[in-house]
Amino acid sequence: MIGKETAGGRAVRIVFLGLWLAFTVFPLYWITITSLKAPGDIFSFPLAYWPEHFSLENYSELFNKADFGTYLTNSLIVATVAGAVATAISMLSAYVLARFEFRTKSALLTAALVTQMIPTFIALGPLYLLMTDLKLVDNRLGLILVYIAVCIPFCTVMLRGFFENIPDALEEAAMIDGLSRFAALFRVLLPVMRPGIVAAFIFNFVNCWNELFLSVTLMNSDANKTIPTALNGFISSFNIDWGSMSAAAVFTILPTMVLFAFASRHIVQGLTSGAVKG
Repeated sequence: MIGKETAGGRAVRIVFLGLWLAFTVFPLYWITITSLKAPGDIFSFPLAYWPEHFSLENYSELFNKADFGTYLTNSLIVATVAGAVATAISMLSAYVLARFEFRTKSALLTAALVTQMIPTFIALGPLYLLMTDLKLVDNRLGLILVYIAVCIPFCTVMLRGFFENIPDALEEAAMIDGLSRFAALFRVLLPVMRPGIVAAFIFNFVNCWNELFLSVTLMNSDANKTIPTALNGFISSFNIDWGSMSAAAVFTILPTMVLFAFASRHIVQGLTSGAVKG
């Protein structure tokens, strides 16, 4: 039997959680406050943890001079399309790996896991040559295809675990009632799999949204750059535009925060209980 928590233990827990919360939230707070300071106040001394006058000048400069709206649109299109397609392909691949036995199954699973141990930047050279031959450099479609290929292996392994937690009897009952295997997958299994699918999509979306190396390598023109590439552009050899970078960082964080806020229930359910319905 677990004993009651002592007053000292409760105090230690509260202090630890408070420090962890401050360590986690303060960088977000500081980026937001910096973005709302006038450019001349960012480097004022002593540091102002709450500015006397708020300014939207950094946000105005961000959209008027940096064409940030184009970068934001590109990132939304690339991350959404790549995340959705990668999730759909991974779902079908995971179903095959979970429900069928074939000779190369173990090799495919091993290959999917091994690819996660290889840093992306190692393949930048060959990948750039390949995309050049396909005439997909500086093309959003090319970046989407690369992101899909990068996301599929891990997502497949993750969704395979969800499928394996669904009893075979559920699918067999649907097929006895007259559904084909394909119909049983989409009409019976996928509704049960919804938490896992949502978790997989968000994982893919966030990875594509935050990815830098591939985007910098494959995107050259301002019309096709994504947000991480734009943030990298605020750093020059002799200066860092902290105001515009902070404003851009706020816009970078917001979509993922909103996505996690609306889908948090599905994420927690998917990552803790698999896809088993109670």
